[in-house]
This record gives sequence, structure tokens and C-alpha cells, in this order.
Amino acid sequence: MDTYRRQTITFAKGEGAWLTDTNGKRYLDALAGISVCGLGHAHPAVTEALCQQAATLVHTSNLYQIDLQTRLAERLCALSDMEKVFFGNSGAEANEAAIKLARLYGHHQGIETPSIVVMENSFHGRTLATLSATGNRSVQAGFEPLVHGFVRAPYNDLEALRHIAANTPSVVAVLVEPIQGEGGINIPDAAYLAGIREICDDNGWLMMLDEIQTGMGRSGHWLAWQADPDARPDVVTLAKSLGNGVPIGACLAQGIAADVLQPGTHGSTFGGNPLACSAALAVIETIESEALLARATALGNQFQDGFQQHLGELAGVTDIRHCGLLIGIELDRPCAELVSLALEKGLLINVTAEKVVRLLPPLIMSDEQAQSVISTLAELITAFLQD
Repeated sequence: MDTYRRQTITFAKGEGAWLTDTNGKRYLDALAGISVCGLGHAHPAVTEALCQQAATLVHTSNLYQIDLQTRLAERLCALSDMEKVFFGNSGAEANEAAIKLARLYGHHQGIETPSIVVMENSFHGRTLATLSATGNRSVQAGFEPLVHGFVRAPYNDLEALRHIAANTPSVVAVLVEPIQGEGGINIPDAAYLAGIREICDDNGWLMMLDEIQTGMGRSGHWLAWQADPDARPDVVTLAKSLGNGVPIGACLAQGIAADVLQPGTHGSTFGGNPLACSAALAVIETIESEALLARATALGNQFQDGFQQHLGELAGVTDIRHCGLLIGIELDRPCAELVSLALEKGLLINVTAEKVVRLLPPLIMSDEQAQSVISTLAELITAFLQD
């Protein structure tokens, strides 16, 4: 079905931060499959794990114990400070699990029509419930009636949440991205997440963080909320970089949220199968062994400094912002054509929210490759703004 505005190239192979198309042209991938290939392409550790597991056992179903799933759950809980995990196959499924968990939690509190606070300019997926939660009208149009039970608030606005708390007794949870990705790499105030935690505690709400784009080291922490220990959520969702390209999603919970879902309340045919779990375990082990959390921080600073040097004083550039390897360059005009211009130069980027050049480089990118991205993109943006 014609659901994508695809570029006209086809990639035949990848290695690290490089992709090669069917004509043999190489491209530096500064998008990592939209924050998926955090370890780059064809990482040896992931390749080995997949080959070994595919030759042993791919799938049994969740009717039986799955040792690799248990091992992955233990690792994820340890690195995230959570207690239990539900595995699905995507970010949308992870968020669906969180939404169902919150609603069931509300019904257990005697709330007949529980509501979840979500944010303007957010993105949580394209299933019917997650697109209803998303704060982007363009992904909702034509799919009405939307799923009810969501209350919208401005992002990075604690007073708006306090107003909702005082006037909307049906609310049972807040679902928020620590950094808005599709919304334009929007980074909130330092105290925002801890402020949400306090409001949730005061009102008996669940605090649920969508870390699908920010998680698995991209922010410089395993999870972006870990920059502030006072922001520990009740529920956190992961996907994208968790499997480095192998579909897997996870909804993690702790405390009062950990035991809400019980046998029969949720499930997945493929979720957490041996093949996907083997890939995710390899990802975690590689991030640890190669010290990629620190690398994401250092590389992100290199990008920020480089772009600031080349573009910081350029008319038409309104902001340059980053957190680890979530990087946004906001212009004063729509700039979607920069994607094809960069493609011609052998560089993969993205434009989101119409005016924000979004970069999500792999954590394994070298300093030299990063410098090439900086110089190429700075030259393209400068020429674009001067036309």
C-alpha cells in the first residue's frame, strides 16, 4: 500500500555508520533507522547472536517458559530500576500495554472512565489508541472516531498539569516523552520530569514515560529520566534501539503498577520470542562492554559544539539543541528539501515538525564520521538559508 513517501534509493548492505545502495554509493547514516540501529548496521555481536539463535530456536509462544526472555527481563529491570516487563514487538505495542495498564489501574481505583494526560506535539504510535494519544492532528485525520480517555496538556508546563489535577477527577496517569522526538527534539526544563513525579504522587496517578526514541543509551543514560533520580516513573516503554533493528518492544513497571496486568489481561503471540530477546541481550552487553553511554554523551557534545561553531550565528537558525545523540537544528522556515539535498551528498538525515533537522546518529559513530556529518550538513543548511 502507498503509505510511505519513499526516497528513490534502495540500500543493499550496511556496516557500522555506513549504508551502501544498490549502485554502490555509500552514505553516512546520521538517522540510524530513526533511532533504531544504535549499534550501527551489521554489528558483529548482534549478528552472531541472531545466527546462533536462528540455528537453535526462533519461536515457541508465551504458553511456555522462555529462558532468554527471563534473562532479558532481569537485565532490563536492573538497568531501568523497574520490577516487571511485558514484551511486545514495537513501540506502539509497548505504549498500548501502558495505556491498558493505566486504564485497568483506574478501574481498580473505582474510576469508571479513566483518563490519561498526554502532551501536545507528542508521538506515541499509529495504532488506534496510540494515535489518539499522539498530539499531532496529521496522524489522526481520517481515523475518527478516536479512542476517548485522553486529556491534552502543553509540553513542559507543570502548571497545566496542576490545573488538570484540580479539575479532572477521572485522570489516572500521565504519559509523556522525556524528550519529544517527532515533535522536534523538544527538551524540557531540568525539573520537568521530577515535577510530574510530584504531581502524580500527590494525586495517585501513574507516571508513564515513553522512552522508545530516547532509551537504550541515546541520551547518555540507559533511560533519559535517569539524568534526575527524582523522576523515576511507574511505567516506562522501550522499543527501537532495544533490538538494533530486530522488532521488539517492552513495557516495564514498578511499584503500584508492577502487578496490574495479570494472566488474561494482555498478551502477544510473538512478543519476547527467543530470536528477538537474543538480539536485545546482545545490544545491552555491547553498550556495556564498549562504554557507549559515555560515548553518546561525548559524541553529542561534539555535534553540538560543531554545529554551534558553524551555524550558531547564522541568520535563519533559531536553535541548536541536543541531549546525547538526540540532536535538533531548528530553522525559521520549512526545510524538508534538506533531506534530498543531503541524500545527494551521501548523508542520511530527517526533518520533523516541518522546521527541525533531526539527527539520531548511531552510538558507534567515529569522531571523523561525526565531523563529516557536521561539515556536510552545515554547508547544506548555509546554502539553503542563503537561497
